[in-house]
Amino acid sequence: MILRNGTLIDGTGAPGRPADLWLEGGVVRAIEAPGVLPAGADEVDCAGHLVAPGFLDTHTHTDLHALKAPDIDMKARQGVVLDVLGQDGIGVAPLPAARRAIMARTIAGLDGTWDKWDWESVGEYLDTLARTPTGIHLATLVPHGNVRLAVMGPDDRPATSAELAAMCDLLDEGLQQGAVGLSTGLIYPPCCYGDTAELVALGKVIAKHDRPLVVHMRSESDYLLEAVEEMLSVGRASGCRIHISHLKIAGAANWKHADALCAALDCPDVRVTADQYPYTAGSTMMGAILPPWAHSGGFEATVARLADPAERARMKAEMLADGPHRWDNFWSWAGADGILVADLPARPGDPRIGKTLAEVAAGADPVDTALDLLRDERMGVGMIAFSQSDEVVRTLLRHPKVNGCTDGLLGGKPHPRAYGAFVRILRLNREFNLLPWEEMVRKLSSQAADALTLRGRGRLVVGAPADVVVFDPATVADTATYADSRQFPVGMPHVVVAGVPVVRDGAGTGARPGTVVRG
Repeated sequence: MILRNGTLIDGTGAPGRPADLWLEGGVVRAIEAPGVLPAGADEVDCAGHLVAPGFLDTHTHTDLHALKAPDIDMKARQGVVLDVLGQDGIGVAPLPAARRAIMARTIAGLDGTWDKWDWESVGEYLDTLARTPTGIHLATLVPHGNVRLAVMGPDDRPATSAELAAMCDLLDEGLQQGAVGLSTGLIYPPCCYGDTAELVALGKVIAKHDRPLVVHMRSESDYLLEAVEEMLSVGRASGCRIHISHLKIAGAANWKHADALCAALDCPDVRVTADQYPYTAGSTMMGAILPPWAHSGGFEATVARLADPAERARMKAEMLADGPHRWDNFWSWAGADGILVADLPARPGDPRIGKTLAEVAAGADPVDTALDLLRDERMGVGMIAFSQSDEVVRTLLRHPKVNGCTDGLLGGKPHPRAYGAFVRILRLNREFNLLPWEEMVRKLSSQAADALTLRGRGRLVVGAPADVVVFDPATVADTATYADSRQFPVGMPHVVVAGVPVVRDGAGTGARPGTVVRG
C-alpha cells in the first residue's frame, strides 16, 4: 500500500511535511517526497489530509469485548490502533478459579459478563486473545485488585509481610508472561484497602521491569492534590514510572486546582505521565457511590449490607454528608440529576438504561432508588456521572505529559467517549487552537507509547509498525452524544493496522490484523 499526497505528521513532534508512505509486510518500508515512490498495488490519495501514526488508547475496558466483538470497530473508527487492557486494578487476569465468581461479579459493571472463562494466569489470557483475531492491537496490565484478591481475598485490612511477598511474586509472574505494567484503582475494592507501603512494594517489582504503575488515584476531587502527592511518593520510594489514569478535577469547588495539578505533573524527580478523556462526565460502576467500607468482604457482603436497615442508613448518611470527603463521593459531585444508569449487564434493554437516577426514582427518594438498584442487581450496574468543567478539560489537555484515552465502557448505553474521545480531541484542537497539530498528534501517539513503555510504537519512521491514521483536520469530529452514543465519527477516512486497512473511505472493512503486544 502507498499513501500519497498527504501531509506527514510523524508523531515525534517534528514539523509536518508532504510525503508518501510505502507500507508492506506490516511495517513502514519507505517515506519519500511526493512522486518518488513507484506505483504500488494499492494506492490511496491522501490529498488535503494529515497522515499520522495510529493512536494508542492507554485506558480501555475492552478486556471481554475483544472476545465478544473482535472488530473493536468503535476504536478503529476513531483512529485507535492499540488498546491497553487490565485497567483500574480490576480486570480479567490473573483470575484463579477459586476467586472467579467474585471477580466476575466485581467487573461486570466495567467489562460486562462472560461465560467461557478458560484462563487463570495473565499468560493464558493473552494466549486466549491471540487465538481471537481482532481489528486492533491489544496489550494488558496486571490489575492490583486481582493480585490482592488471589492472595488475600476481598477483606478490608493491610497485607501481612508474607501476603505482600506473594503479591509481588504474582505481579512479577504476570509481567514475565507479557503484561506491560501494573494498574490500580484506589477507589475500588479491594485495591482501596492497600496502603502506600503496599504500593511501594509492588512499585519496586515493576521498576525492575521498567514498566509503569497506572493508577486511578484515591481522590479526583476534594483530596486530589494529596492523592497526586501519594503517587509521587510511591514513585520516589520505588523508582517506578507513574501514569495517572483519566486525569480530571471533579466537583466545582475543586476546579481552581488546575494549575497546581499541572505543576505536579512537572515533578522533576519522578517519571510521571497521565491520560485524559475530553468530556465533563465520567463513567464507572455505580457501586462507586458507596463508601469504601461498604465493599469489604466482596459483593455478597455489600449486597447483604444494602439489605440491612442500619448498615444502609449509615451508607446513606455518609453519601449525603456535607463538606470534604475522604473518599470520592460521586453522589456529592453529581447528585440524582447528574448520574445516568448506563448499563445493567443482567438486563439488556431495560428501560431504566439511559435515564438519570432522578428519572428512575420518579418522585421517590433517589438515594434509596440507587441503593435498591445496587441491591437488586447484585452490584451489576454501570453509570455516567457529570462533575467536570470544559475549561479544566482543555487546560489539562494542553499539558505535554498528558495523552488521550477513552476509558470506554462498552455495555448498555455507553458513554460517548467509547466512540468519540480521540476525534473529539482533534475537534477541540481545531476549534480552540489548543496546540499545533504536530504536538497534538505526538500526545496521542508517541507520548502515549512512551508513557506505557510500548517501545517502537507511535511513530511513523522507516521500520516502524504500519499503524496509520489519515484524517481531515478541517472536518474531523465526533458525532456520539450522551443521548445517542453509538455513533461513529466523521473526517477520518482511513485507518491502517499492521499494514491492513481496517477503515477504508470512512467505513469499517471487517479486517482483523491486530496482534497481542506482550511486554
